[in-house]
Amino acid sequence: MSALRSVAGVHEAVRDDIGDLVTRRPLPAPGLAQVDPFLFLNHHGPQTYPPSNRGLPFGPHPHRGFETVTFILEGSLAHHDTGGHESVIEAGGVQWMTAGSGLIHAEVSPPAFKRAGGPLDILQLWVNLPARLKMTAPRYTGVQAEAIPAIPLSDDGGVLNLIAGEFGGTSGPIQSLTGVFMATVRLRAGAAVELPAPRGRSIFLYVVSGQISLGGLDVERWRLVTLADDGDVIAITARADAVLLYGHADPIGEPVVAQGPFVMNTREEIALAIGDYQAGKFNSPLAAR
Repeated sequence: MSALRSVAGVHEAVRDDIGDLVTRRPLPAPGLAQVDPFLFLNHHGPQTYPPSNRGLPFGPHPHRGFETVTFILEGSLAHHDTGGHESVIEAGGVQWMTAGSGLIHAEVSPPAFKRAGGPLDILQLWVNLPARLKMTAPRYTGVQAEAIPAIPLSDDGGVLNLIAGEFGGTSGPIQSLTGVFMATVRLRAGAAVELPAPRGRSIFLYVVSGQISLGGLDVERWRLVTLADDGDVIAITARADAVLLYGHADPIGEPVVAQGPFVMNTREEIALAIGDYQAGKFNSPLAAR
């Protein structure tokens, strides 16, 4: 028989704008360093860009030792990296990049968005990699909305957009190296749904918009919910139309040493990452030594 997980904490996102880009950071939060293996979440927007705008400010920058998952809820996003990957992902799509041994990438607004402007709402999640995979070969997958299964939830309560993992006999288009389950969930006001939360897995739940209740608590938008490992499902009621980011994964349980865009296990590995980047070795055979 299924048991409901209880709420361990509710963490409000911290406002931390980047220039004219509205930005909130739910993770890390005061008293919450990570939800192992989930390290970091930035919520950019929601906001509307005017015509002839400068677009997003995320020009070329490096990463090593983890994965970035970018959810384009509204707007569009252009990606290119030193591995030769290039795409423009539109609203509803996802970019999943494994930095591994090292990539330099840029995530910017495409020319059409800068010319015309429009609404923008984007999430970026960092997912840690275990020591055995930190120097894996980089890879990238860009998925448009139409390639992401939209699975109806019980009693017509909403839709689960399955990005990685399995749900209801359907598999998501992304094959995670570490078995991460990841989805966005859209709920109608009044809907009551249960989502799987397998025991032993870390649960990631962020309220992008709307309001929900679970575990006897009402949770407003821009809150991250942590859950105790005391059940195998979570029960959610939508108090208003709501959008959630929902995932779960096996915790890694290893030391995390982060400096800027690098996430490794030791200070020595961070120093090596910085040296390799400065020497121009990212995404070259030398980076995977």
